[in-house]
Amino acid sequence: MDSSVQLVILAGLVIGLIYGAVGLLSGFCLMSSMRGWLAQGDGRLVRTYALAMAVAIAASQLLAGSGMADLGKSIYLQQSLSVPVLFLGGLLFGYGMVLSNGCGSRALVLLGCGNLRSFVVVIVLAIAAQMTLKGLIAPARIALVQASQTTVNANSLPSLLAAFGAAEATSRALAATAIVVALILFAFAHPAFRRSPGQVAAGVIVGLLVAGGWFATGFLGADDFNPVPVTSLTFVAPIADSLQYAMLSTGLTLNFGIATVAGVFAGSLITALATGRFHFEGYSSPRHMLRSAGGAALMGIGGVMAFGCSIGQGLTGISTLAVGSFVAVAGILLGTTAGLRGSLRVQPLAVA
Repeated sequence: MDSSVQLVILAGLVIGLIYGAVGLLSGFCLMSSMRGWLAQGDGRLVRTYALAMAVAIAASQLLAGSGMADLGKSIYLQQSLSVPVLFLGGLLFGYGMVLSNGCGSRALVLLGCGNLRSFVVVIVLAIAAQMTLKGLIAPARIALVQASQTTVNANSLPSLLAAFGAAEATSRALAATAIVVALILFAFAHPAFRRSPGQVAAGVIVGLLVAGGWFATGFLGADDFNPVPVTSLTFVAPIADSLQYAMLSTGLTLNFGIATVAGVFAGSLITALATGRFHFEGYSSPRHMLRSAGGAALMGIGGVMAFGCSIGQGLTGISTLAVGSFVAVAGILLGTTAGLRGSLRVQPLAVA
C-alpha cells in the first residue's frame, strides 16, 4: 500500500476516534438537535450543530482558497445533478432518522457504549445503502437520476456569485463569510448555549474534523500516480463499505471512510469504558425494533440518493457550498421536521 494512502487511512482513523469521543460526550446529533429545539424547547444542541457547520465552512473554504484541498474533485461539486432525487433522498433520510432515533453516525457512537438497538440500525442501514448503490434498488435510483438530472454552469454559491462578474476569490470569501457569520450569530444568540463550554467546544471540534478530512484526502492523499478520492466525514456509503469489508476484506481495499467508521466506534467505546457510560440496552418491544429497522432502511436508501447524511451533506457537503448540498439538507430538515411535528409525526412508543 502506498505511503500516502496509509497516511490518509491513519488520518481517517484518528478523525473517527476524536468524533466518536466528542459525539458520546456532547450528544452531537442533528436529530437530537431538532427534537430538542422543536419538541422540547431546548435549543442548545441545534446551536452546537450550527457552530460546527460554521467552522466546517470557514476552515474548508480556507483550505480550498489556499490550494490545500481541491473541493471540486468531491462528489458534491459535480456539474450534473438531480434536484428531485437529492431532495427526495434528504426527505427519506430525515424521516428515517426520526424513526431510528438518530442518524448513522449517532448509531455508531451509541453502539460503542453498548446500545444493541444501534447494532440493528447500522446493519440494516448498511444493507439498504449497498442495495441502493449497487444492488436491487440501484437500477431504479439510476433511472430516476437520469430522468431528472440537469447540467449546470454554477454548481456552488461562489460560482453563482462569479456569474455576476466577481472574482473567484472574492466570490468564495463573500459566500462563506455571509453564511458563517449568520450561523455564528444564530449559535451565540442563545444564552444557554453561551453558558455551555462543552457544547461550544464540540461544535468547534466537529467542524475542524470536517476540514481535517478534506486536508487528509485532498492534500496528504494527493498523488498523481495513486490519488485517493477527495472526501471527508460522511457515513452512509462508508458504513455500507465497512460491512462489506468485514465480510470480504480480501477483495476490497481499506479506505478513509472505512477507517473513519472504525475510529468512531472505537473512540466511543474507549470513552464509554473510561467514563463508566458503557451498558447494554435493547429494544422494548418487537414494534420498537420494526420501527428502528424501517428507519435505518430509509436512511440507507435516502442517504445514497442524497449523496450523504446529516453529517455527509449537513456538514461536509455544505462546507463545499455546493448548491446540491443545500437542496439535500433542505430535504433532510423537512423530513426530520415532519417526523417530529404535524400529521406525519412519529408517535412515541407506548410503555409496556
